[in-house]
Amino acid sequence: MVKTRAIVLHSIKFKDSQQIVDMLTEEQGRISFICHVSSSKKGKYKKQFFQPLTLLVVEYDYRSNSKLQHLQDIAIEFPYCSVPFDAFKLAISMFMAEFLLYATRDEQQNIPLFSYIHNSMRWLDGAVSSFSNFHLVFMMKLSLFLGFYPNLEDYHPGDIFDLRNACFSSLVPIHKDYVSSKESSLIALLMRLSYKTMHLYTMSREERNHCTEVILLYYRLHIPGFPELKSIDVLKSLFA
Repeated sequence: MVKTRAIVLHSIKFKDSQQIVDMLTEEQGRISFICHVSSSKKGKYKKQFFQPLTLLVVEYDYRSNSKLQHLQDIAIEFPYCSVPFDAFKLAISMFMAEFLLYATRDEQQNIPLFSYIHNSMRWLDGAVSSFSNFHLVFMMKLSLFLGFYPNLEDYHPGDIFDLRNACFSSLVPIHKDYVSSKESSLIALLMRLSYKTMHLYTMSREERNHCTEVILLYYRLHIPGFPELKSIDVLKSLFA
């Protein structure tokens, strides 16, 4: 039996009363579950448990030869106060859930990674304002836990950011996967910002959306099979 904290990434209907739910767990990394979901008030597993980025405590009898695990018990570990009810935060969380579904696809146990995502969602839920750059800072910092975070000590004003080799350089590479010195300075700045300080740098919607595209390209270059995200169009319409 395994009892662990878990973060819901994605759920899909399977047959009439079942769902397949992908979660990132603290103890075992990515695990997929098959769950009987009931609309009855007496039902053990309710749909609201499986909304994207819900923070849970789950218990299951782990079978290494099974692709789908069966839950024995489930509970909300941290009930959100604002994320499901704020249109901006909800759109950000939907985007992040789809992003994490692919960014963590092959993750085994990685407690620092889990803690980073868990703490980030709790911060977003508690934020009152000034969170329009949240997803940008989140994605750049996440690369630290996935193994391709650039070395900021290599950055000097005027450098370009080589997306393919994950480094700053004064020389333009022979491939096309790099960004200009102006954009590179923004990437370097984002990596130095925290959630508490990110409001100090203001961006237009166009700048923020372009930066999002650059970061997603960065992930596609470093994670095989990382696709175009469907939820990005909603995200792009936010924060004038």
